[in-house]
Amino acid sequence: MSGSDNDDTTAAIFDLARNRALDQQVSHPGRDKPKLPKRFYKRAEAGSHEQGHAVLLDGKVVKTPSKQALAVPSLALAEAMAAEWEAQREVIDPRIMWLTKLANTAIDLVAPRRAEVIAELVTYAGTDLLCYRAEHPDALVARQAALWDPLLDWAAERGISLVPTAGILHVTQAPASLEAYGRAVEALDAFRIAALHNAVTLTGSAVTGLAMVLGRLTPDEAFDLAYLDENWQMELSGEDEEERARLEIRRSELAETGRFISLLA
Repeated sequence: MSGSDNDDTTAAIFDLARNRALDQQVSHPGRDKPKLPKRFYKRAEAGSHEQGHAVLLDGKVVKTPSKQALAVPSLALAEAMAAEWEAQREVIDPRIMWLTKLANTAIDLVAPRRAEVIAELVTYAGTDLLCYRAEHPDALVARQAALWDPLLDWAAERGISLVPTAGILHVTQAPASLEAYGRAVEALDAFRIAALHNAVTLTGSAVTGLAMVLGRLTPDEAFDLAYLDENWQMELSGEDEEERARLEIRRSELAETGRFISLLA
């Protein structure tokens, strides 16, 4: 296979899993499976690149769907991504190559539209899950306060003072707080912004996502905060097999997002 053919093939493979919008990153059970391409390379490994560290297939740099070099700032991340490619056997399934998908997102969708993505994240902060509390029962109200208030306090220390409310009626957050959130995101590189957007999408909380990216929360802690209401309902009504499966997929995806962040360090 020529170098040009290799570029086209790797780009096309991840077009199967490419997210047309950043808020389409969460996969769902039962989604139709596309026909998967056969593995066409003998060896996947990490290698040096002018933009950092790249994934190489038989010595050739993997390309993103927009045909940019799949290069990341961390050798550890490049090695983990190469391991994803090496783990593919007879066919290549891009949907389970979570680190590669996030790197593609950072390079193709975040870097060229950075301001737009930051604006999307600021919008999430204006309707943060942590601000919308149950009105009853008292035990759930108390649990939300005990688990969510400390995180809002942490955000407030950074100038992101979000006001909680009871019920579902929209509460308008102070522009200064949303601007502070935007500045916090602006300080991140494209790879961490991609991870942040994914964490925010999975948790429904801009604050929870930021806390995870900055190391305030582990992925498991972020998951437990984000799905407090669902877990509460299952405690009352008993386990629902389909709901539990859905939640475990979300937990796994959040864990992979956390691993992506840690490998950037």
